[in-house]
Formats: sequence, structure tokens, C-alpha cells
Amino acid sequence: MANKPTLDRAGTAATLQRGKACLRCRKRKMKCDGVKPACQQCVRAKKGDACEYDDGKGKTRTQLLKETIAKLEDRVRELETPSGVPASVMLFDPHDFSGSSPDSFGSPDSTYLSAFPTASDSSASPSTSWSQLQGAASPLMGGPSLHDMFFDERHSPFQPTNDASVMLLDIFAPHARQCGLEIDMESLRQSVALPITEQRHAAFLNAIYLWACFVSRPEPLSQNEDHYLRLSLDALPDALQTGNYLDAIRASCLLSTYFLSNGRLAEGTYHASAAAALADQLRLGKMSDAEDVKCMKAGAYEAERIFAFWQVFNLDRCWSVVLQKQPVVTDGPAPRSMITAPWPQEIAEYKMGHVSGSSQGPTIQTFLSGSISANGFSSAALRVKASALLSQSHRLADKCYPGMKVSAQFIEEINNLEHVIALFSSTLMPIDQLDTLLLEEKYSTIIAHTLAQTAVVFLHRFFAAENQASNEKCAQAARFCVSMIKRIGEKEFGFLDPVIGPCWSWVADSVVSRLDRLEMSWPLSDTSDVVAELATFVYAMSKISMHFPVVAPALSRLQKRLA
Repeated sequence: MANKPTLDRAGTAATLQRGKACLRCRKRKMKCDGVKPACQQCVRAKKGDACEYDDGKGKTRTQLLKETIAKLEDRVRELETPSGVPASVMLFDPHDFSGSSPDSFGSPDSTYLSAFPTASDSSASPSTSWSQLQGAASPLMGGPSLHDMFFDERHSPFQPTNDASVMLLDIFAPHARQCGLEIDMESLRQSVALPITEQRHAAFLNAIYLWACFVSRPEPLSQNEDHYLRLSLDALPDALQTGNYLDAIRASCLLSTYFLSNGRLAEGTYHASAAAALADQLRLGKMSDAEDVKCMKAGAYEAERIFAFWQVFNLDRCWSVVLQKQPVVTDGPAPRSMITAPWPQEIAEYKMGHVSGSSQGPTIQTFLSGSISANGFSSAALRVKASALLSQSHRLADKCYPGMKVSAQFIEEINNLEHVIALFSSTLMPIDQLDTLLLEEKYSTIIAHTLAQTAVVFLHRFFAAENQASNEKCAQAARFCVSMIKRIGEKEFGFLDPVIGPCWSWVADSVVSRLDRLEMSWPLSDTSDVVAELATFVYAMSKISMHFPVVAPALSRLQKRLA
């Protein structure tokens, strides 16, 4: 039975003794009636489960969590200092993995999609597939401890302090484009010091913190993935109810990419579709006026709208190909379904107030027709174009089937799109100059080149067995990717967009088909060069699978073919 508050002779509740109020009322300096297990203040606020008392009779949940953190830190120190060797300050490299065996994912089927682990597959879960690596050195050793960073008198357990939030944002910043996010990181860092009502919505911020933990694998910080995942998911309904639509969209995109990267396809598809549906409902692709501008200036808000839409577009177009499903974002001939949003520009352009107006026409359709736009050469715009090419080439490839009669019109469509791919590729930095770029630009260029070469393979792989020209174009695309892979540093794989894994798999499949044909030909041909190409793809996919478990099943299939 719940404890009743004591009454004085007048029948009113007696004043509680000092220190007897619950922790939540103390923190908020509210009057507490002392009722257990939950006071009326907490019950009215629907925080009954969070009502705790520190009356000296037992440990609170907060105290237990603190003790658990302290024990985990002690265990990390033990693992770092075997045989009693004193611990020293360690330099932390979040991308120097000892590696885990990709073969643990089992035997995949022949297609890339069927090779993916399902959402219920324990191997796709961060808490299991990386558990053997959790004893590695902590990135926080030599600096503030987990206890110091995540606990103080002003924050509830595991709610980051300002310093911790900035630390997580700093970890995330080099990976922002990797998960499809274009954003002004400096403004985002400054915003976490503002009152909570002026910050970005918790659904969005916690999705970013989730990614900061994810890219830190296998470091102990990654143990907080489930916590930030839960916080972001729990906050999404509030983002919609309070009108924070752009933050809800961007959070859903980050969550989707996280799930897809881990092979949790059903969850990833759900959030990608939700983001696309909401973007369509808000007509972001047409740059319609929005009512909710919150605290942003008009120009900054317009930039956010543009970035949010194209983030949705990239996610929808690329992963729809991976998942073998129809895209959700439409781009039809009718005005209602036509994408007319302007190309995204560099963040610096928006900060200087250079916000372009509405597009002069159908943005994507005009590009696919071969027209060149003067505003479409930012890194973000090139990424969008590459996504459009991948999706369009896959759409044409899906029309092919054994025994089909190839019409002149179909051949013309292929030739026209191939011409657009060639024009687009000519606007990218040549791969022999990649090392002259800033790292962020280098990674963006690599993914744009890879998507374009994969599009070429899609256009010609069906005809490669019978048509020598198509066979050679597939071979050229594969050799281009091999040459590019050789220019990627060993520690740079952890900064690449996860969709590059499926792309390499598709290009490698064309290499396997070419190898099969050579091995069955007579007289026998020298296959050493083709085998070397395949080995390069296996190497690249093994590196990226350390960061994105979704790649491992396709890697296992290629390894078996190469063996």
C-alpha cells in the first residue's frame, strides 16, 4: 500500500522534513507531498516511474547506475593494464579495428538482398556482433570519465551535459555526410548551450548522438547506442506533435541509415518511408511555404528545408535499389508530383545569405535529360545527381528479362542515360587527384564516382554475356572502381557512405560473371587480372564490413567465389 502523507490537526498535509522530498521535486524546486511510491507532482506529470527518494534506506536507480558505470570503468582499466602495468594516456583512433570475422553471418544466398541478415538476426544487433570487441581501449581515458561527463546535479542519468554533447558532436562531425546529413556543425555545437526550448529537437539530437556512438565502435562509448536510439525513437512523436517537422524528417533519415547499415532492414525501411512520406506531405520537393519557422532566420530555414528534402531523396533513391522496392519520393510529369526543389548549395553559401529561389523547372528530370545547371555543382548537388543516376539506371535494368525483344526505343533510352552518366562523371574530380581534396570532399567524390560506375554496370550487365561492347563497359567500370579503391587509405573506409558496400558488391558481381565466362571459354584465357580485380573488391568490402555489418554477407559470398 502506498504511504499516505501525514495530516496535522487542521486536516492539511504537514510540511515534509528537509531532505524527504523526491529527487525530481528537489531538482525542480517543487513542493512534494512525500507519497510513495510516487508523489502527486510526479503522477500529474506522468513521471511516476521516475519518482525516487533518497532517504538513506536504500540505493536509488541513479546511484545504482553510477556504481555500474564505475565498475565498467574499473574493468576497462584492468583490461588496459594487464599484469599490474600502470595505465597511461592513450591516443584514440576510432577507426583502427582489430576486425571481426564476416563469416559469422552465415552462408548468404546468391543475391545481395537475400544475403542480408534479417531484423531478428542476432548477428545484426550491435549488442552481440561487436560484443567481443568491447574490451578495447576507452577513448575517454586520460580525459573526463564517463561518470564525470554524464552525471551532475543538473542532469538526469545519461542526459549529456553541455560538454558531453559537444564531445559527441565533435565525434560525429567528420561522419555527417557519411550518413547523408548536410548541416552547419558549428551552429549546432553552439545551440546545445542554449535553453532546451531553443535547441534542436531531442529526436534529432539523440539520433546524432546515436551515430557518434555507432562510429566509435568498438570503443566503450558504443555501449550507449541503445540508450540514444531509444531516446530518439521515444522523442519522434513529440517532434511531430510540436511541429518540428524538419527535425523529425532528419532524425528519421539518420535512424533509417543506422538500421540499414546494421542489416536491420525492416526498421530501416520503415523510417526511410516515414521520412519520405512526411517530406511529400510537406511538399518539400516543391519548396512550398512552411508555417513552422521556429527560431531560425528565413534564409537558414529555407536551407534546412532544401537539405532535408535532398537527404530524403538520397536515402530513398539509393536504398530502394538495395532493397529492390519502388521509391517513395515521386517525380512524375504532373505538377503535383514533379520535383522542382533547387539544387543544394554549399553551407557557406547559405550562411552568406545566398539562398536560391525556386527551381526553374523539374530539377531531376532536367538533369536526366542531359541539361547542365549552373547551380548543380556543390558536393551535395553532385551526390543527389549520383543517386538519381543509380535509381534511373536500375529502373531501366529492371525492364530486362530473358528472351525479351529489345526495341530501338529501349536502346535509345540506355544510350541517352549513358551519355548523361558520362557528362556527370566529367564534372567530378579525376580519381588520380583525389588526394588533393580535403578529406570530406574526397569521400564525397568517391561515393559519387562509385554510384556513377555502378549505374553503368546496371545498364550493361544484362547484355554483357552476348554483347562484347557491353561486356567491355562493365569491365571498364570495374577497373575504374578498383583503381579508386587503391587510393583509399586503410583508415578511410570508416568514413565512406554505407551504400558504397552494396555498390561494390554489384560491380564485383559483374567481375564474377566475366570470370565465369573466361573460365568456361575455349581456348582457356588468362584470368589472373580478373581474379586480382575481384580480390581488390573483397579487400575493400572486408574493410567496410568492419564498420557496417550489412556488407558482411555479400562479402562472404565473394570470398567463397574467390577461394
